[in-house]
Amino acid sequence: MRVISYRLLFVFAGLFLGLMLSNHSNGQRSPRRVIQFTGLVLTSDSLKPLPYASIWVKHTHRGTTTDYYGFFSIPVYENDTLRFSSVGYREAYYVVPDTLTRPRYSAVQMMTKDTIYLAETVVYPWPTREQFRYAFIHTEVPSDDYDRAMQNLARAEMRERFENMPMDGSMNFRHYVQQHSDRLYYAGQAPPIRLFDPFAWAEFFKAWREGRFRRSD
Repeated sequence: MRVISYRLLFVFAGLFLGLMLSNHSNGQRSPRRVIQFTGLVLTSDSLKPLPYASIWVKHTHRGTTTDYYGFFSIPVYENDTLRFSSVGYREAYYVVPDTLTRPRYSAVQMMTKDTIYLAETVVYPWPTREQFRYAFIHTEVPSDDYDRAMQNLARAEMRERFENMPMDGSMNFRHYVQQHSDRLYYAGQAPPIRLFDPFAWAEFFKAWREGRFRRSD
C-alpha cells in the first residue's frame, strides 16, 4: 500500500511541475502587437486607384473597403494575412510582417485584371422547339421589301394616315407665324370682322357643298 501511495505522489508531483512550467512559458510569451495598416490599392496595368475593393483579414470577420481614391486603413495583428478582392480582378494576399518596430505600416497593393468567361446562353422566343417550328412554318411573311412598301403606300392606308395624323412641326410653325403676323398687321386697331365679307361667305358655301362639315364616323 505504501508503494502505491508513493507512486501516486510522484505522478501528481510530475503533473503539478508540468503545469507550472507550462504557465511560466505562457507568461513569458509576448502577445502580438496591433498594427495600424494603411495603404493604396492600384491596378497593375495603369497604376490607377481601385475604388471600393474589399479587404478582409483571413480567418476573421474583420475587414474594410477602399475609398474612391483606393486608400484604406485597418487595424491588424502581426502575421495577419489580408485578402484583397474586387470584381474583375484576381485576388491578392499580403502577410503583415512580424519584424516591425513601429505600430504603423503602409504598403501598396497591385491588382491584376482577371478575365471571366461565362457559359453560353441561348434565348428562344418560344418555350419549346415544337412551338418554334410551328410558328416558323405557319408565319406569313411578305415575299420581299417591295410588297411591304406597296402595302404601306396603299391609297386607302395613306388617306387614313393623312386624316388622322396631327400637324407636324412645320405646319405648327407656319400657323404660329401667321398668327403673329396678323397681330402685328392689326396692331393699334381693331381687327376686321369677316361677317360681312363676301369672299369669306363664298369660301363657306364652297366648303359646305364639298361636304367638309360632315361628321365622319
